[in-house]
Amino acid sequence: MTVCNPLQVQAFNTADVAEQIRATPGWVQHYQQMSPGHFAGLVRYLDLQGVEIYEEHMNTRVEQNFSAPQGSLAFCFDRSDNSLYVLNGESRNIWITPENYQEIAVVFGPEFVQRHGLNVARLEGLFMSPLNCQQNALFSRWLSTTLTQLAQTFDPPSREALTLQLLEDCLYILDNACVRLDRGGLQKRAEERTIMKRVGEWAADAPEETLNLLELSQVAGVSLRQLQHAFKAFTGITPTHWLRLRRLNSAHRELLSRTTMETTVAEVAMHWSFWHLGRFSSSYYALFKELPSETLKRGSRV
Repeated sequence: MTVCNPLQVQAFNTADVAEQIRATPGWVQHYQQMSPGHFAGLVRYLDLQGVEIYEEHMNTRVEQNFSAPQGSLAFCFDRSDNSLYVLNGESRNIWITPENYQEIAVVFGPEFVQRHGLNVARLEGLFMSPLNCQQNALFSRWLSTTLTQLAQTFDPPSREALTLQLLEDCLYILDNACVRLDRGGLQKRAEERTIMKRVGEWAADAPEETLNLLELSQVAGVSLRQLQHAFKAFTGITPTHWLRLRRLNSAHRELLSRTTMETTVAEVAMHWSFWHLGRFSSSYYALFKELPSETLKRGSRV
């Protein structure tokens, strides 16, 4: 008789940032590809009924504009710098991940948070701050290995025992973590994060809207110089480059959603304020490693 593993690890290989979003349900997310190449991602997911483990891999740089599920508390371990980032459903976050990014996260759902008396308000000031602890790398490796083992074993631990271990371990790491910034650095980062929060909220609320540089600084409510500093700190690119990449991603989504009977590459390019078709095609190919016409044909087959 075949024994079924009650803890089912699901795995999704993705070929587009939109597929990466669909593989992590429950999160409010908007992804955009920010470095050249064919996108390749992987999401592994384990549902423990109230607690979830996510592991995410992406080969290109990706701008992530996201919020955790409402009422939840998430412990996200960035394996590129071994930092812990604590998130909740109230904060809207924006960052650009490096190439070959790896992250693993434990998400405690709203009912679990309430049942175990996790006072999220006491964590104010720690959300999205890089938290450093010697156990970060060890714990994230253990989580990844656990997902691999659970996908292969027919004798898993009990769901309750695993969820309680995750809670104890995450709280232990949080208790031993220190913010890798001095007080002055924390204040400056908080100001920069506020600027990027305004930009991120606008980007999430108006994903297909375009602005120029000065209009973006008005959205952020700061001078152009302050905007440039915030972008450098959080994304490593200039606001102008970010706006251009945003328009290229919007064109990419439109080409995928239309057919050759409905539109042309030139129409899509002009829709997103690319007035020189040759330069548009060149920039598009540099980012996505395929011509706009190839994307439009691929969209027609979807």
